[in-house]
Amino acid sequence: MAKKVQPTCLDPYISSFEESLAPTHMQRRALSNYRFQLRRFGRVLEAHGVEPTSLTLEIADRHARQVPFDRMNAVRIPNLVRRFVLHLISIGVAIPPPVSAAQIAKDKLLDDLEGFLLGQRGLSPSSVYHVKRYAVRFLDHRFGETVPDPSAIRHQDIVAFLEHIQKGKGLSMARTPASHLRCFFQYLFARGLTVTNLSSTVPKVHRIQNNRLPRYLPPTDIEAILEWVRRESSYGVRDYAMFLLMARLGLRVPEVMAIEIDDIDWRAGELLVRGKGKRRDRLPLPEDVGAAISAYLRDARPSTVTRVLFVRSYAPYLGFKDSRIVSKILARACAALKIEMPARYLGSHVLRHSLATRMVRSGVALHEVGDVLRHKSRATTMIYAKLDIANLRSVAQPWPAGEAKQ
Repeated sequence: MAKKVQPTCLDPYISSFEESLAPTHMQRRALSNYRFQLRRFGRVLEAHGVEPTSLTLEIADRHARQVPFDRMNAVRIPNLVRRFVLHLISIGVAIPPPVSAAQIAKDKLLDDLEGFLLGQRGLSPSSVYHVKRYAVRFLDHRFGETVPDPSAIRHQDIVAFLEHIQKGKGLSMARTPASHLRCFFQYLFARGLTVTNLSSTVPKVHRIQNNRLPRYLPPTDIEAILEWVRRESSYGVRDYAMFLLMARLGLRVPEVMAIEIDDIDWRAGELLVRGKGKRRDRLPLPEDVGAAISAYLRDARPSTVTRVLFVRSYAPYLGFKDSRIVSKILARACAALKIEMPARYLGSHVLRHSLATRMVRSGVALHEVGDVLRHKSRATTMIYAKLDIANLRSVAQPWPAGEAKQ
């Protein structure tokens, strides 16, 4: 006889919560697990005498962290509870968070910043996210809980903020926040919110360009990684197709993640690549890459409404949030094959470098390498000239050691 489920104070709202998840095509088992975890959370609320109508995001998070941790369950209770409480707020049950005048002004500024970066600067959603993140940190550091006034920002405020976030960190970590802050201050000047362009006052980190060879792996290692991904990866059909796009066409990970089903022209054998700065390029689709994508679409891609080509293997079946999954797969492959990466933090970009290196050493002209990699500047492609050992040897001057002895 099945054990009777003891309802909680949250049960009247669980059905509508599940209905709100319908567009994500979540599996029944996952929904059942959500119900189980929400009832665990409901019992904690009942033990503390908290009604659903008195819930706020802060109260819910505090009590969610009191739900006993279950090592065998992958669901993170605080994340699930936050999603559930946002649903309660949307249907008028829970209490919406209070919004101050400062927060309203800040949100308005950040929304306009996002529109500016996407529409006029052509930045990717990932880059926009990071610019907004540092903009929020700067505004919080400079203005605190008061309404932000961009016209009051001075050079000293920028230096003080960078010193604050860089405390205890290496010099190499300073380049990223400085770059994102320049985008933010360029936006403020373009919108007329500052009298001068403060982006030019952001301190620059000295960096010697082109002082090392491009990091790459030999072709045998690349082929071994591809074979491992195809056979040993948890979702080999999908992962193999992604890795082939990077190894054969030199695509960046965000470009692979951005591919949509309609970007593939099967009759012409071409692929539309959505690159940096809203750039669109058409590349020929190699036979093995096309076969791998076809196998994924036919045998492994779950049914979903999204047109993004590569989707997650669990519901909701949507595109990936970031590129970490590719780096993790590559790290597992290198560990299993005992392949040592040429640099500690190189990641999946090593596939792109390896393709360029192989092309240069095969006699492909540098301008053609740049066309394949879709470099905006030829100077970027020139770093691979260092790897053209045969041609470099032909122009090398004889070592003057013999003359010195005479």
